[in-house]
Amino acid sequence: MKIVDVEAFALSIPVADGIVFGIGKVLRRDTVLVKVTTEDGIVGFGESHHGRAAGSVAHIVNSLLKHFVVGADATDVVGIWQRIYTMQLRSHGLGAATAIAMSGIDQALWDIRGKATGWPLYKLLGGSARKVKTYAGGVSLGWSEPAALCDEVAAAMELGYRAVKLRGGDTVARDVERATAVRERFGDDLTIMVDANTNYTLDDAIRALPAFRALEIAWLEEPFAPHDYRSYARADHAGVPLAAGENHYTRFEFHRLIEDGHVGIIQPDLSKSGGITEVVRIAALGSAWKLPLCPHTATTGLNMAVTIHVLAATENSGYFEGDISHPNPFRDRLVSTPYAVAADGTVSPLEAPGIGVEVDEDFARAHPFVDGPAYAEIPVRGGK
Repeated sequence: MKIVDVEAFALSIPVADGIVFGIGKVLRRDTVLVKVTTEDGIVGFGESHHGRAAGSVAHIVNSLLKHFVVGADATDVVGIWQRIYTMQLRSHGLGAATAIAMSGIDQALWDIRGKATGWPLYKLLGGSARKVKTYAGGVSLGWSEPAALCDEVAAAMELGYRAVKLRGGDTVARDVERATAVRERFGDDLTIMVDANTNYTLDDAIRALPAFRALEIAWLEEPFAPHDYRSYARADHAGVPLAAGENHYTRFEFHRLIEDGHVGIIQPDLSKSGGITEVVRIAALGSAWKLPLCPHTATTGLNMAVTIHVLAATENSGYFEGDISHPNPFRDRLVSTPYAVAADGTVSPLEAPGIGVEVDEDFARAHPFVDGPAYAEIPVRGGK
């Protein structure tokens, strides 16, 4: 199955009333759709994360990486990954941007393999159609007032979710106030996580963690920047597991994150960390330390469906991050339904060949990329 074409499309959709959280205020949704075509006419699709620079990510695919892919056998996912690594990633190669760009290519190649064999992705990966725990997340549950946040959590529970991830990274007092309100309203049966989106100082985390422990918060996600290994080490003594990984790229960065021993949940994003081929390796690396794999996912239904397939084929699978944000046309209109939440708060992989979703290319063409920041800066808040 010789590859004859690789195309990446940067897409944008403005958001009228975006949530506010540690990254800023959401102005629009961006993503990168990757399309790979074989000489047999089989077409595979994948998602590359926007990286806050979707136009640049698409350009890397179209102007550079495609030249390492066209002409290769689409079934040789390991060989293609290694070629991109050798020729671009390991030296002078825009490391994070290349990892993001190659992730979409890799997903599309696995989609082709599944379509060629007639097998869903989870079967190709050696998994089964088993249930996977899910929590309500995505670009949602932000810095709203506690009562409004509780109403949003209630709506998520009506959809079947039994776990939620709240957005932290505001002041410590307000983060604790929101988490307390949710715990008091919904009781101990609801699993609660908190994501600081790298917006905490070490002092913030040290002051917040005892309160989060008392509230039985399941994990504190990305309190610090991914390279701030010292702060992760200093904060890992409060009885609340730390989670990280959505901003770590390839197994080579996860190696230190895991071996340092301060992060208890690993969270690679299959549209960022190097694709399916690489996240399977990261999962295996984490399994040696009995670390649960709880991938980050947020943008399109492609990456959501891919993530469930991988979790259904992973020994140390943890939670799937369900997206409850509204609107999200990249979940609801770009692709067919990527997943459904069961009454017991679980999801299952799709059964159609490959990734299992249909892509609406007309919808993609109708939403070209918009230049400029996708997030508005928010004022620095005092009283942390």
